Amino acid sequence: MRTEVMGALRPQIAETPRNPVKPKYLEALNLIERLHRRLLDVIKDDFERNGEPEVNPVQALLLFNIADSELTAGELKTRGHYQGSNVSYNLKKLVEAGYVHHERSSTDKRSVRVRLTPKGQSIRNRVDALYNRQMMAVEQVVGLNTDELDRINKALTRLERYWTDQILYRL
Repeated sequence: MRTEVMGALRPQIAETPRNPVKPKYLEALNLIERLHRRLLDVIKDDFERNGEPEVNPVQALLLFNIADSELTAGELKTRGHYQGSNVSYNLKKLVEAGYVHHERSSTDKRSVRVRLTPKGQSIRNRVDALYNRQMMAVEQVVGLNTDELDRINKALTRLERYWTDQILYRL
């Protein structure tokens, strides 16, 4: 049996012990989760080495993703990866610590727009420098070149689109 999803036919795959896709799919899911946690560990380690005790790794990623923009918490959440975290809580802490400036929208009082303060921009620059150091070593140490990263990114984008369709179209 086949169903149509956004103009493409999707086969109904029976779950059988011989289906070779399932273990690979579960492995990929596990790797995605582990990679995110490891990224948080790398950021935490870098900040601890350089004496930045106030900001946790999730907050550092929030600051990195705000960058030079002025946006809402909802926009920020869709931009980044904040697994197991409460974006609103972390934003509140960043505002209290002086890393983020927030302001209610003049047109929609329910909406709060945020932007980095100079202190927040400093943390954002540190995360950017960390990514730059990693980028220089990824090809040499790990052996990942641009083509391979493109293939990984395309596969992950397709998986994200599939999951989004699962939610949007209740598949």
